This record gives sequence, structure tokens and C-alpha cells, in this order.
Amino acid sequence: MTLQTAPGQPDLVITGATVLLHDENGDVQFVGDTTITITDGVFSAVESVHDAAVRGAGARGADASAAVSRARQTIDATGMIAMPGFINCHTHSPMVMFRGAAEDVPESRWFNEFIWPMEVNLTDDDVEVATRLAAAEMIRSGVTTFADHYFSMPAIAKVVDESGLRAVLGSTYFSTDGQAGLEQSLAFALEFAGASDGRITTALAPHAPYTVTDADLAATSAAALEHDLLVHIHASEDRHQMKHSRERFGHTPIETLRRAGLLENRLLLAHGIGIVPEDIPLLLGGGGSIGFGSAPRGYLKNGFDTTPVRLLDSFGIPVGLATDGAASNNTLDVWEAMTFLSLTQKARENDQTYMTSRQALGHATTKSAKAVQLGDSIGRIAPGYKADLILVDLSDPRSQPVHDYANTVVHGARSSDVDTTIVNGRVLMRGKKLLTIDVAGVIAELAPRLERLTDRSHGTSIQNYDA
Repeated sequence: MTLQTAPGQPDLVITGATVLLHDENGDVQFVGDTTITITDGVFSAVESVHDAAVRGAGARGADASAAVSRARQTIDATGMIAMPGFINCHTHSPMVMFRGAAEDVPESRWFNEFIWPMEVNLTDDDVEVATRLAAAEMIRSGVTTFADHYFSMPAIAKVVDESGLRAVLGSTYFSTDGQAGLEQSLAFALEFAGASDGRITTALAPHAPYTVTDADLAATSAAALEHDLLVHIHASEDRHQMKHSRERFGHTPIETLRRAGLLENRLLLAHGIGIVPEDIPLLLGGGGSIGFGSAPRGYLKNGFDTTPVRLLDSFGIPVGLATDGAASNNTLDVWEAMTFLSLTQKARENDQTYMTSRQALGHATTKSAKAVQLGDSIGRIAPGYKADLILVDLSDPRSQPVHDYANTVVHGARSSDVDTTIVNGRVLMRGKKLLTIDVAGVIAELAPRLERLTDRSHGTSIQNYDA
């Protein structure tokens, strides 16, 4: 496979890797002994040893040698897998500060007695420090893009800028915030769109149909359409919510979104466990571009069902991988989400042939990119796409022998096998050493805050869960 854009001085050339590529149908394939050239933050050429046989002996070697000689930086990735970086399609990154602080309790208690009372304690500085820890975790586990839905979003954007990650950021609001809720979310989205050399894209982030009124959802839709903004929202998060909505309002949460006009927008829906067949015509008929973020590990941990991926996928609705926040999922490891997606979907469908390793990798790459509305720029190692990739070392005993790269990656390898993480052509981790975040310093700065952050003696809460 020879893929190339206009020549220029390469910033980085990676040689010798076996590369996860997508064929003309979008299917996953692995191509060995490949040279990847990155120029101005995008992939400018992807060329394998197979091309030498097609073009004549020495042709590829000459091209590769020329690229290497002109490159500002080179990486010999012989023996490694090069993959598109993972995309965390829905998370609350600062919630790493509450990892393990609310466990083994029903959903209503988790919100009302633990998380929302603890979030009263947050300052912008707390969010900034916690996001640094989250960013370090994501870079180490091969995440290059994350879609964040939280408060104090300018503090999160600051960490995105300094860490080198790519992010889709939306500032959360409830209707209890009044008109100021949507206004501040819109102000953030307009101010930070395209920030950090284009690595930040923005969204409006109403919390959910059960915490944002129909009128405020309609206002959100109108603002998003006016400013061409993505809307990132929790919807039909579990089957209980779907049943509760039917009992209380006579329709599903997706119908609530339709009535508000949100299905006309670019829309990222978190979880969607409660999606039912009657929702499909609504999702398809609104005229918008809709994707889902699914976090299967957290669903198992909390005793939930899982997103009906086969149903959504059969209608061309992309489902990407997610972790949710570490307060509920305990990890921001999207590699783990990929493995659990394969396992839980096989169990849900009672079908051993469904959600193969290559299908799971499709959800981890192109479908995750489409879910966050960035399918034209990330999710593939191909010329013209943003140079976001990871290099994976498969030398661990649990990954050997390799009979099939896809099966090994999904079911044998782990995120701890990520050796190098690159975003926009910039190396953020090399040889498993983080280059943009001081982890020890972050942990030391966060530790003295934990007692204050988890205090609930004040008896107040940012919201009340009744869904």
C-alpha cells in the first residue's frame, strides 16, 4: 500500500512498524514493515515493503532513506504495532480525584449521597490538578483524544494545551443553573473552539434530559444550530431511565431529545443502554449527525446492561469507545473498553461470531472518530489525517505467539504495552516515559486535597438524582 501527499520536510519518520490500516471498505488490516512519514502534524506518507515488490527493487528503500535523512526526528519501530491513538468518546476526566470514593452503592445513592455532594467542594484549581493526573493516565494507555463533559472547563483546556492531547470539550450545565448555565457553556465553546493549534474542538454540554428542562434543551438545540456546535449529552443511560421516562412522560428519552430539536444537530450521546427499536427512526429521521460513546466496563461494574451496539450499527449509527469518569469506572483505559466491548456484545447477542476482534478495532478507530464528529481527521493512519498514533510492544509473554494481530491486540495485549504516544506529530511518551507531565508532582499536589474534596458533612449537593 502506497499512500502519499505532497512532499515536504518531514517532522518525524517511523520505520519498520506493522501498521493498523483501513482498506477501501474501511475494514481493518495489518501491514508489515511500513514507513510512516509525518509532516506539519499530519500523516504525509504511509508505505510498506510490499510496495517495493510492486514498484521494483530498491524503489521503496530509496524513498524511505530519503525521508529518514530529511526528517527532524526518527523512530525505529521494528517489532512494534502502529495503531491510531485511542479516542475516549465520553469521560469526566477530573473525576479521577474521586476514584474509589463511592463504591458498591445503588445509582441514586451514588449520585445523591456521594458524588454530587463531593463536587460541591471543587475549585478550578482542583479540577486542573486532577485533569493532569487523568491526562497522564490517558497518554500512558494510548489515548490521544478525549471527549470531556465537566465543570471548570477552562482549567481542563489549560491541561489539554500543556499535555499535548487532543480533546472535545463541553462545559456541563443543569437547569438549576438558570439561564447562566447555557450561557457559560456557549461562551466557553465559542472562545476555545480551535484552541491549542486546533487540538481543541468544543461542544455544548447539557447534563441530561432528567436534569435539563425541555425548554432549556430546546434553547441548547437552537444555539448549537446557530453556531454549528456539537452537543454532548447523557441520554437513555440505562434501561431504568428509559422505563421511568415512559412511565412519567409517555415516551423515551430519545423522543424528549427529538421534541427539543436536538436530533437535528451534531450530537454525541453518552451510554444509550436504554435505546430501544422505537428510538431508531427518531435517531435517523432528525437530520442530524449522531454518535454514541459506550463504556462497557463501568456497566458491568454497576450491574447494568450494555449499549445495543448491533442494533445501532445495523443502521449506520456509530458507537465509539468510552470510559465514563473514573469515579464510576475506576479507569480511563480505553484499551480495556475495547476488550470489554467485544466480550459484552458477544454475551448480549448470545452470538460467538459477533463483535470479532476486527469489528472491535473498527469501533476503536473509525467509529470512535465518527462518534465524536471527527471522522474526517482522526481515527486512521492515512495521508491527510492528523498524526495521532501509538506504538505497541507485543513482546510480553501474554501476547505471544502472534497468529493474528487483531486477536492479539484485542484479547492478549494491554494498554501497559503502549511504548509511544504521538498526537499531532508530537511525541508525548517514548519508551513508556511521559514527556509532558510530571506524574509524581501531580500526585503530591493532589494528595493533600483529598480529605477536603471527599467531605460531605456540609449536607449540600449540586443536584438531585431522580431518574
